[in-house]
Amino acid sequence: MRKSLQSYRKVSLESELSVASPHRVIQMMFEGALQRLAQSRYAIENNDIENKGIYIGKAIGIITGLNNSLNMEAGGEIATNLSDLYNFMLRKLSEANMNNDVQAIDDVSEIIRTIKEGWDAIPQNEHHLASHTEAI
Repeated sequence: MRKSLQSYRKVSLESELSVASPHRVIQMMFEGALQRLAQSRYAIENNDIENKGIYIGKAIGIITGLNNSLNMEAGGEIATNLSDLYNFMLRKLSEANMNNDVQAIDDVSEIIRTIKEGWDAIPQNEHHLASHTEAI
């Protein structure tokens, strides 16, 4: 049953990604990072070392993807600041993994939530201007 649900979620996600705008893809990445961070936190609280590493690794992958999608030339100071924040979060997650540090997970989650709120607030008619890969 669990395997079937995972397969369904993967196909559903792939289907949504295939038709998603660049703006929506970034939203989905933020959502995925927050989910993985919550799962990481839960794993630490339950001394589930194996899953802690898996979920922190997935969160690191998503944040790395967000960082790599920045257009440093077009994005100027905003892109530089976001890149600095992403790099800070990656360091915090490495610390969280090494030290089983729930507070570090919470710190990263709060930063992601704040960035996501700003991203979500961009009006639909300006999504093309705010594409992570084009403007930022």
